[in-house]
Amino acid sequence: MNIFLHICCGPCSIYPLTQLRAQGIEVQGYFYNPNIHPYREFKQRIQGVQQLAETTHFEVEIETQYGLTEYLRKVVFHEKERCPLCYAMRLEPVAQKAKEQGYDTFSTTLLYSKYQDHECIRKIGTALSRKYQIDFYYQDFREGWQQGIDQAIEMNLYRQPYCGCIYSEQERYDKKIKKIFK
Repeated sequence: MNIFLHICCGPCSIYPLTQLRAQGIEVQGYFYNPNIHPYREFKQRIQGVQQLAETTHFEVEIETQYGLTEYLRKVVFHEKERCPLCYAMRLEPVAQKAKEQGYDTFSTTLLYSKYQDHECIRKIGTALSRKYQIDFYYQDFREGWQQGIDQAIEMNLYRQPYCGCIYSEQERYDKKIKKIFK
């Protein structure tokens, strides 16, 4: 089987990549994250993915176009639904490309994070699977959370302190704001 894997960042990719390869699955990565803010963070994450790709011989296509404007157009005035909107925004191009390029399935490294809504990601992946007639591969990679962190530190990969969007960055510093968006 071959899989087209959405990559959110280098550190979150380590454990899923290791697990998928251990299962004999061929993995091609796709970094597409228009939600990341600020631009400097976006560039650091790209560098982290490139470093991981070189170290692990992992083929990754990287979307280098900074998509903050597109992201904000989708989520402004919909802040309480921003995560599902963001998941769909990132996963749809993955499903579409996976189908066009002849992959068996698609998935995402978001399934590694214990901070992401797995059930929501699964629903969106399943809906996109039907739309594009390609399987969505779900695997709960959270069991390898600490292992992935340890390997990222060992590899000296840039580890970001928030999911990437402007809202999560604000929540990182202003704990009162969490109550407004949740």
